[in-house]
Amino acid sequence: MGGETDIINVEIVVPNETRYLSLIGNIAEQVAKTLDVYTGDRDALAYHLNLVLTEAMVNAIQHAAPGDANKTVRVCMRIRDKDLRIYVYDHGQGFDLNAVPPPNLDALNERGRGIFFMRTFMDWVSYRKADNGNVLEMYKRLA
Repeated sequence: MGGETDIINVEIVVPNETRYLSLIGNIAEQVAKTLDVYTGDRDALAYHLNLVLTEAMVNAIQHAAPGDANKTVRVCMRIRDKDLRIYVYDHGQGFDLNAVPPPNLDALNERGRGIFFMRTFMDWVSYRKADNGNVLEMYKRLA
């Protein structure tokens, strides 16, 4: 990867509480709106990043002692050349990403909706064990 440089590198650590969802979503939107390297609709990208990050945060909070402010969720967004990588780190027990079935989109409270959105709007999504917890990684090619 020799001449690649970071264009944007954002790292945010928030308590494991849902009141931080809009903050994280808004930061993702602002990052998307400033991406000169993105050749598509930046407003649509901003909406999609807000949606997938909000859903990722909800999953992290729900699966890692909800409401325990002593726990944290860490979000990293890295744009390098024309690649966007988003990492969401949690301290939960984890889950098998491939075992989450597609949601029934006619049922509003259907589980799996967030994973469906992530897979729809990002180029690939993975979830694995990491140091002291788990990491959800989402990737999107920007050009």
